[in-house]
Amino acid sequence: MISWVIVVAIVFIGLQAMFFRRYALRKVTYDRKFNVERCFVGDQVELVETIANRKLLPLPWLRIESTIHIGLSFQNQTNLDTSSGTYYQNHKSIFSLMSYTQITRRHVVTCDKRGWYRLRTAAMSAGDMIGGQAASKSLETHADLLVFPKPVSLSDIPFPSHSWMGDLTVRRWIVDDPFLIAGVREYQYGDAMNRVNWKATARSGRLQVNKRDYTADPRLVVCVNVEVSENMWAAVTDPELVELGISYAATIADFALAKGIPCGFGFNGVTLDRPGECVRIAPEGGGEQMNAILETMAKLEIARVLPFEIFLEEDVGMGVSNRDYLLITPFLSDKIRLQIERLQENGNSVEVLLTDNADKQERGEISNAG
Repeated sequence: MISWVIVVAIVFIGLQAMFFRRYALRKVTYDRKFNVERCFVGDQVELVETIANRKLLPLPWLRIESTIHIGLSFQNQTNLDTSSGTYYQNHKSIFSLMSYTQITRRHVVTCDKRGWYRLRTAAMSAGDMIGGQAASKSLETHADLLVFPKPVSLSDIPFPSHSWMGDLTVRRWIVDDPFLIAGVREYQYGDAMNRVNWKATARSGRLQVNKRDYTADPRLVVCVNVEVSENMWAAVTDPELVELGISYAATIADFALAKGIPCGFGFNGVTLDRPGECVRIAPEGGGEQMNAILETMAKLEIARVLPFEIFLEEDVGMGVSNRDYLLITPFLSDKIRLQIERLQENGNSVEVLLTDNADKQERGEISNAG
């Protein structure tokens, strides 16, 4: 009698295993998405998982596994197991689904690092009535999140003191009115009438116009150097120093654009969606420009394409002029200085912001040229 019970049990176990293997994952759907599309470093967002069993057969257990970059930190919660490596973490979510049931689960996520997070794949496994794994399959998901650089206070940025605090004329794009007046001159054909200085005209008896210091149309370009030392090879040995420079650049670009000053961005590295190509965003104005800069910054990969001096040399070769360059770099080399001089000779002003505290004494070495 006992032997028959054993035989029946073995047959039952085998049949139910075959049945679950065939039908467990049929009509089971899974989706995940972030509750926002973009945020800043330090923000908390939600990753929303939705799973549904759209058939009569209940599922004793269902597991969803995925690999996610460690730049996103998940809060501890029931039925979520997380194991982290150097760059990625493995997530396992456990569900139990009755017939025709849908479950929505919300994970609170802290965005610790700037980046473009694309959750594209996951693995789904289902169990049978005795707890064994009956079926599994790969899933394709489309959860994207852009994490912008960490905001910093403008007062925390170590601008060159000799020009930033002392010479507001040179730093014209940081004051409330960038169109500073250096004096007056006699009217010339083509001068705009809104530049006429009526008081000076009355005194001299001739039409006088305001003489602008430098250009009346400042265009700022903030460039970040991904190299952390003059002798750096392909690998970036101090990525946090580069991240600091990117945060500085984002803050300065936002300030300039808020003042109505066109701003662009340059980076001698790449973005994840355009490998092998340095980043160059021409100076423009408006809120859309800031969005474009931030989205590009989120996608930046800390990897060098060109040495910084070659990156600047390309602008020299293109004849770029009448721009204000702010170069954010951990160091200055003779080769970089040479390209700075050439940019100045083309009619650009150049300022250097050094991110490496060890090089404080070099801040402000580069003078501006109008």
